[in-house]
Amino acid sequence: MTDAESAPAEEVVLPPLELHDPLPDVVEDADSLQRTLEALRHGTGPVAIDAERASGYRYSQRAYLIQLRREGSGTALVDPTAFDDLSPLDDVIAPAEWILHAATQDLPSLAEVGLRPRSLFDTELAGRLLNLPRVGLASLVQEVFGLSLAKEHSAADWSRRPLPEPWLLYAALDVEPLVGLRDALETRLEEAGKLEWAHEEFEALLAFAGPAVRSEPWRRTSGIHKVRGGRRLAVVRALWEARDAIARERDVTPGRILNDAAIVTIARSVPRTRQELRDLEVMRSRGARRYLDTWDTAVSQARDLDERELPTASGNDSDGPPPPRSWPERKPEAAARLAAYRTVLAEIAERHDVPSENLLTPDAVRRLAWDDVGGGDPDAIAAFLREKGARSWQIGLTASALAEARRALDV
Repeated sequence: MTDAESAPAEEVVLPPLELHDPLPDVVEDADSLQRTLEALRHGTGPVAIDAERASGYRYSQRAYLIQLRREGSGTALVDPTAFDDLSPLDDVIAPAEWILHAATQDLPSLAEVGLRPRSLFDTELAGRLLNLPRVGLASLVQEVFGLSLAKEHSAADWSRRPLPEPWLLYAALDVEPLVGLRDALETRLEEAGKLEWAHEEFEALLAFAGPAVRSEPWRRTSGIHKVRGGRRLAVVRALWEARDAIARERDVTPGRILNDAAIVTIARSVPRTRQELRDLEVMRSRGARRYLDTWDTAVSQARDLDERELPTASGNDSDGPPPPRSWPERKPEAAARLAAYRTVLAEIAERHDVPSENLLTPDAVRRLAWDDVGGGDPDAIAAFLREKGARSWQIGLTASALAEARRALDV
């Protein structure tokens, strides 16, 4: 082996993405908003838009900064908390296509301040349909432009005021590449024969209102699998609900009041007195002890519940089928259908170079298999998939193949 072959590869340092224009001031009063509206009105083409939240600090998912960029208009950084009504902004940009990255993250918070797209292009979703290995904004900027994009402030407390200049620079850079990125990805989609797929996906996103509301959200407590028995699960539920009420009232992310690990620890020990609760190691922090009486009341209420009021291990958070791992024993014919469907979908995904999860939602596939929808009839399967929100391109690729796989099981 030569010295050249044995030497480690030199790391390639990409040049950073930079702003085309100077960093703008934050729009936080009526006069600056009016100037921004005029600039956007005289711009051309689509509008790149992004929103910054304070998810790790606040209970709400409200937007604390909205970034916009349009050709001929430049970049605008709007503080939505400074305005009672942003409908004038919506009126100006409504006729244009909006470019977002990972639209489902931003659409609910944008809608909360009155901003709703009538047409959009999602660069992350475009990257997924192209089956690119990484579809984060920084990765796409590197893939398409050969530039680096720092993401060090993505988890910052954007409710802070005033916002530091490095954060504002980071925010402006998030919309800087979106117009060019959109055009490059559209070209790739057209070359791959997937542009119509993308149009259907983007159209469906216009109706997105937020993630589904769970009937028993407390079951999402991290580490709950360590809790055994209905009584202890009742403690988890009581503590989760008490914490949620405090977090909602204070607009603080729940984990900053009492983290999930503490809830699980308390539930597993089921302290019988306030002192026992106070003596737990997870109660030593000032934040946890601040609401000690609330936690004590929650534990007492769970401890005193009638057996009939205790939650079950499986719960009823969904009207769907049970976890697939239980199917071979509970309903082996459904397990066979699911395995066949998954095999078929994997083959279709590979053939069309698209991720399997973008063909059909896992929930739709599980329901199809568990209930034996259609029994091998492609029209019935297509109708079911359409009812579950599948787009025409997805149904066209999968319905007949799934029906054939189902019929093969009867041979």
